[in-house]
Amino acid sequence: MKSQKTNWHHLSPETLTTNLQVDIKQGLTENEARQRLQKYGLNRLTPQRGKSPLRLLFEQFNQPLVYILLVAAGVTGFLEEWVDSGVIFGVVLINAIIGFIQEANALKAIDALSRVLTVTSTVLRNGQRRSIAADQLTVGDVIVLQSGDKVPADLRLLQTRELQIDESALTGESVPVEKRLATLGEETVLADRHNMAYSSTLVTYGSGLGVVVEVGDRTEIGRINSMISSAIELETPLTQKISQFSKLLLWVIMGLAALTFAVGVWRGKPMLDMFMASVALAVGAIPEGLPAALTITLAIGVSRMAKRNAIIRKLPAVETLGSTTVICSDKTGTLTQNQMTVQALYAGGELFDVTGSGYTPDGDFQLNGKAIAYSDHPALMECLKAGLLCNDARLLAETDNWRIEGDPTEAALLVAAHKAGLHHTPVSIAHPRLDAIPFESKHQFMATLHHNQAIDTRHVYVKGSAESLLSRCHNAFDRHMQLTALDKTRLQQQVESMAAQGLRVLAFARADHDNDAVQHEHLRDGLTFLGLQAMIDPPRPEAATSIAACYRAGIQVKMITGDHPVTALAIAEQLGMQQTGRVISGAQLQALDEKQYSQLIEDCAVYARIAPEQKLQLVQALQANGHIVAMTGDGVNDAPALRQANIGVAMGQGGTEVAKEAAAMVLTDDHFSTIAAAVEEGRGVFDNLVKFIVWTLPTNCGEGLVISAAIFADVALPITPVQILWINMSTAILLGLMLAFEPKEPALMQRKPRDPQQPILTGQLIFRIFLVGVLMLIGAFGLFEWELAQGESLASARTIAVNVFVFSEMFYLFNCRSLKYSMFHVGVFSNLWVIFGAVCMTLLQLLFTYWPPMQKLFGSAAFKTDQWLLILGVALTVYITVGLEKFVRRRFF
Repeated sequence: MKSQKTNWHHLSPETLTTNLQVDIKQGLTENEARQRLQKYGLNRLTPQRGKSPLRLLFEQFNQPLVYILLVAAGVTGFLEEWVDSGVIFGVVLINAIIGFIQEANALKAIDALSRVLTVTSTVLRNGQRRSIAADQLTVGDVIVLQSGDKVPADLRLLQTRELQIDESALTGESVPVEKRLATLGEETVLADRHNMAYSSTLVTYGSGLGVVVEVGDRTEIGRINSMISSAIELETPLTQKISQFSKLLLWVIMGLAALTFAVGVWRGKPMLDMFMASVALAVGAIPEGLPAALTITLAIGVSRMAKRNAIIRKLPAVETLGSTTVICSDKTGTLTQNQMTVQALYAGGELFDVTGSGYTPDGDFQLNGKAIAYSDHPALMECLKAGLLCNDARLLAETDNWRIEGDPTEAALLVAAHKAGLHHTPVSIAHPRLDAIPFESKHQFMATLHHNQAIDTRHVYVKGSAESLLSRCHNAFDRHMQLTALDKTRLQQQVESMAAQGLRVLAFARADHDNDAVQHEHLRDGLTFLGLQAMIDPPRPEAATSIAACYRAGIQVKMITGDHPVTALAIAEQLGMQQTGRVISGAQLQALDEKQYSQLIEDCAVYARIAPEQKLQLVQALQANGHIVAMTGDGVNDAPALRQANIGVAMGQGGTEVAKEAAAMVLTDDHFSTIAAAVEEGRGVFDNLVKFIVWTLPTNCGEGLVISAAIFADVALPITPVQILWINMSTAILLGLMLAFEPKEPALMQRKPRDPQQPILTGQLIFRIFLVGVLMLIGAFGLFEWELAQGESLASARTIAVNVFVFSEMFYLFNCRSLKYSMFHVGVFSNLWVIFGAVCMTLLQLLFTYWPPMQKLFGSAAFKTDQWLLILGVALTVYITVGLEKFVRRRFF
């Protein structure tokens, strides 16, 4: 089996299968697959080497603030101020190491989350179709492709039916390529190889069968991957705003520092003292730890969402979730259980009730409340047989339950047939499939051609929507399988009666056929109606609770489905959805003008029989009305709307790869309640980001004001540059970051959605920042001057000023656990990390004050025990003042 790289498209199917030693009807055996897997390796791309650890570390020094600190360290070292120089350089190094660890961990976390979304493929092994992980595929495997699949490896196509593949990832061509089987010339370029399907491209239409010819790094996408070194972009709109804010603040502080330096020199102060004072002002006023803290908070939010079954593929989704105003949800599998159960069947003019639920095939058929003898109802059995044969699902018995592979609707048909004694394997052997037309949304039906070996006849079985099939039927079978006239009016009434109960209705038909292949033109008319099977996918119990929570949070919920309008309305009412007085169909939407359309989408919550392009139009119209839209979907037809939505939400279990690629978030459990949980987590993440910002900026403000006040008052600096570095580094790690672990506030989902145009800091928060900054200025500068007046040494006075800042930050931290309420409202012990950080910070400050090595490093000195009361008094004043400010705002504003 010589592995060729560029001319698989040039080989005939016979030569290809001979070279690869594979039978396309049987596929590989498990033993052959294992041997080839060892030879060719796993079907996965070798991870690209990103930035080296050394480069990642050096990039931590590529910041304007760090340049200032390094210059300061160099100048002080040149002047033989070795302690100051060593401390400044040590802090820069520690900050770089922390940033390096944070970024490396964030990259690992995002990489780990991306691996959660495993691609699976349908493969033929030992003559049986199986669903396996794509990385377990090997050369020679026979792959079945359906609309919505991601091609798992490079394939030579051997069978196609209207197959179209989006190859834009390889060729840049946005129009899907129609695939054909003809052997091509050896020099045919990649974009013209119509008999090949390449890894990572997307099946947008039709179906096909192909054999794997290349895997992993030997695929075309693997070759491209080897030439590209991609980096993960962690920055989000919020962090971009913070970064811009930090840069603006940097230049403002640099200007103030330069002014401070010039004023001091003009007054005759030594240039070295003024230089150190200017550095102190710059270091103190710039929130250098803010971007790293934001990234950590976002990463914690992503982790929390993952634990609640929401995988964030694009980090901006974390922020946008908090401002979602409308959730547009598909019905099946999201709002419902996705365990379809046939509950009624109409065949031969008789209506049967079906007992039992779920995928366990326990139950029977009843007519007028009594169990039936199946032999007396051949029309019923033929309708069940149609559902069994025109079917690609599988019902599998496991140790303690039954499991399905395939579409839940098709699985419900298998279960119904099993209840009547029709089992898939023996019936399929007696009626082997010769050909098939897969379901496509534009046709609304699926058809399979079978050879009835018992009577040597070919039958086409068709299943689909009642609207699609009734227009193609010209007669029907009665209860004894005798041909009779088709009463379309009666059947339509039966369909509506079933749908009014929340049942999904599928129609079945049959036609005799003379050929071994079936085409669409064979099924335009002339079918014989078999019957209706009506099933229900019951609402998820938790979905109704989650929808109610969304309404309380000011979030509208809209159901957009392809189901019958009456069915959609019945399910919506069971779920307690608001605005369910009417249901709008796709046809009705098309008849509306722009003004009517804009108003309707505000007033209506249920949309049925919606076409793919109409989903996109609905999302665009909601956005035009100023809404932030979260859109759920699982199919190829959902992808445009998912990409257009502010938050595209794909189903991880039942969703196609096209939908997952288009989405910003993937639900691993496909539950609507997970969307509501993710919105809640998104709001919590944003809250914690704002809390950190509101906590950290007053310190920077206070430190800058203290330095400026000292310079303009022509007195000694209350705190030195190395002491400022100590305050900023130690408090950011032990105090500020603890806010990232703050639990969500109790009334979080009772708030209205956040306006995305609203600035991060409101006017009242800016006022609070300056209020606390001024209190720190008064406390630190006042105690510093008081202690000097009492005869304390400069070192002791500065140590007291440092402790004022640290303990004021600590007490203020407890204020910041809620921006509106006191810490008692959110629970004193609900975030033990805050208490842990406060205890550790207190111990460090005792070492800073009394331990000789720390005194030597930072120029600190011990002071009297009773002076701690003054420090704690200032800190308590900060806590009480902010508490009163919050109380006044709650009470009077």
